[in-house]
Amino acid sequence: MTADWWNRSPRLSGRELVLVALTAALVAVIQFWPLILNLGSVIPLDLGDPLPQAWQIAWDGHALLTQPLSFFQSNQFWPLNDTLAFSDALIGYTPAGMIGSGPEAAVARYDLLFLFAFALCFFGAYLLARELGAPPWAALVAGAAFAYAPWRLEQGGHLHVISSGGIPIALALLLRGYRRQSGGLILGGWAVAAWQLSLGFSLGLPLVYLLALLALIAAVIWWRAGRPAPTRRVVITTLAGGALLAVVGFVLSRPYLRVLDAYPESERSANLISYYSPPLKAFLAAPETSLIWGPVTAPVRAGIDAVAEKTLFPGLAILLLALVGLGWRGYPKTLRIGLGLAALATAILSLGFAAEGVGSWLPYRWLFEVLPGWQGIRVPGRLQTITSLLLALLAAGGAARIAAALADRSKNELWAGASAALLTLLVLIEGSGLVYPHPRVPAAPASLAGLRQPLLQLPAEAPDNRRYLLWSTDGFPEMLNGRTGFQPRYFAATLSAADGLSTVQSLENLRSRGVATIVINEQLPGGRKLAASAQRLLPVSGVASERRGPLLILRLPPIGAKPLGPPR
Repeated sequence: MTADWWNRSPRLSGRELVLVALTAALVAVIQFWPLILNLGSVIPLDLGDPLPQAWQIAWDGHALLTQPLSFFQSNQFWPLNDTLAFSDALIGYTPAGMIGSGPEAAVARYDLLFLFAFALCFFGAYLLARELGAPPWAALVAGAAFAYAPWRLEQGGHLHVISSGGIPIALALLLRGYRRQSGGLILGGWAVAAWQLSLGFSLGLPLVYLLALLALIAAVIWWRAGRPAPTRRVVITTLAGGALLAVVGFVLSRPYLRVLDAYPESERSANLISYYSPPLKAFLAAPETSLIWGPVTAPVRAGIDAVAEKTLFPGLAILLLALVGLGWRGYPKTLRIGLGLAALATAILSLGFAAEGVGSWLPYRWLFEVLPGWQGIRVPGRLQTITSLLLALLAAGGAARIAAALADRSKNELWAGASAALLTLLVLIEGSGLVYPHPRVPAAPASLAGLRQPLLQLPAEAPDNRRYLLWSTDGFPEMLNGRTGFQPRYFAATLSAADGLSTVQSLENLRSRGVATIVINEQLPGGRKLAASAQRLLPVSGVASERRGPLLILRLPPIGAKPLGPPR
């Protein structure tokens, strides 16, 4: 890279940043209309993972206010430890979790953070493209391409994956800080990287390795340039920022490592990774929720087993613009080549590896086997986040190149801005979420206040447990139910001991496992059958019961009380 390019750090006015931030927010609202009109009552995409993630953020805020020294000891999966660390805990959103209480507030909070995540991706990619040398109107294309690449719509139910705006912002601040020798910007870049890591290791860990790789490249460039002495401010802030990221990573990793030690069933095996690894044709498959490409690529999706998180279509307009951007001279040649090769490399890595055959030794397998922490990343396709960012930066160059050609031909600079605006609109339409589903969130059937804890709520299938978690934000009662990426053995054994509540012994089994109250929801599939079975046991068990709306509540005697049997 030339010294001339390195010294061309652009001037960014406060007015420009405010306008871009407002644009990013407005685009997010429009793209997922009418979500903004239904905050707290609907949730984006489906009633799957968004429900427990809304609970996670609510728990983060609750725990910080009430039990900061036991932050990871959540109310799910009683009596197990570190249960918040059973999945990415979205700790970076803890301040939001401190506002409001109850299920409706949890859903409204999630809805707003969902829109915020897309807006931040737009803003962050714009900022990084500008720092690399793209003019403002071309940087808008980068923002749109990163935030609204079609493949990202598949990840709408995973807030820790779509919340990737911290990646380009951290890179932009660090690049600008080192260019300008600004200690504040450098420290800010490392702080944003630490915040991104706190949202989850799924993207936080790849970012850490990316920063390490960029640091190595920078060291080589510095050595070849004659090892110029950095200023004291740069050295101090670099060490302080790196230490901050290391400390955050170390502290956050402790509970996750304890989970791996205590719960072998949580380990991500090679077979599990291969199951979530998409085939090569996944790059031609767009999510069903894609306005333009969903119907067009339906035949490709039909040929992919277990389609969830295996649609990696980057967007045709984005890809074409990126290819044009490889020739834009506003970026140094080495930068263009580097962005192109890096995009190809991360795209290959996002394929993961196969369980057997030649595909079992794809490059991702090396990372899985060698790099510390990489075994904790379950879905290789999420690395498409980095690929999308690289393509977005090249797409900004492509937009600038097209706009410059039109301006030269017409001798009118207005064509440059107009063409970039049209290209931005094209990218936004290609990645539109206007047909995105916004299912209504089921309200809690009745209050559980005053019940002796811990609770076991039945039925206990995966969709049921997601609802119980969200509803538990009203007071956070301890319960054996929970939802995560693996099934804890204790919970599985408890359900086995329940045996469909078919005998008095099944109630005794649950009492011996510490269950204080059983809550049966007759509105859920299988609930009526369980309630009928339980009611047949009441006369011969001596268990007290009550009704709260559609809930049948069984109050088990404390452990150590006389065995269950007919009342005397």
